[in-house]
Amino acid sequence: MSRHDWSDVRERVERLAAEPEAGEVFGSVAHRWVLEPPLSGEEMAELEGQLRVELPGEYRSFLLQAGRGGAGPAYGLWPLRRVDERWRWEGDGADLTALDKLDQPFPHVEAFDLEDGLPDRPDESGFASEADFDAAEKAYWERLEAVYRQNTVGLLYLCHLGCAFREALVVSGPARGQMWADLSAEGNGFQPLRDDDGTPLGFARWYRRWLDEAEAQVFGDRP
Repeated sequence: MSRHDWSDVRERVERLAAEPEAGEVFGSVAHRWVLEPPLSGEEMAELEGQLRVELPGEYRSFLLQAGRGGAGPAYGLWPLRRVDERWRWEGDGADLTALDKLDQPFPHVEAFDLEDGLPDRPDESGFASEADFDAAEKAYWERLEAVYRQNTVGLLYLCHLGCAFREALVVSGPARGQMWADLSAEGNGFQPLRDDDGTPLGFARWYRRWLDEAEAQVFGDRP
């Protein structure tokens, strides 16, 4: 099946939704096996016009054929909403996407850590007063936030896995079309997601791998 053909997805998701065991699939408590309606061609044109960039083809075709969000990996795909004439994704961490900078290239092709090159986080024991420590810690976090924003342009956050771990699609830059994990909440930085053979995961393989695994968990050997 073509990576841009999503004609089977709704039927497969609906079949899972009918099974009581599907509630045991990780994250399904959030998306409840519901896919929201697809975007129309006109809506897609408006969205991409606002973003000033064409979305990677696999995700773009998913939005047009399967749905604008809902059932998907982890706690589900964050849905697209049109609010006050502007399109945006909604979810726990969706605001990490800089919508006005998705057309700027995500600069990475290999795993990286945001704190590389930054001074060590302030140690309270090294300061004469609590106020001095608080000021130094505030400055550190402000610097880390600035580095975060500089290194996540062109990155579209799509879902979360809990514990502030999130996964995102590269929209612009040399890794365009690849899925990445943001594990910075525990100091593990950013990593490209890879298939079993080590190749980078695109959106289609990322989504279908989840769907295949969910069906294997729920249906087992049943046809």
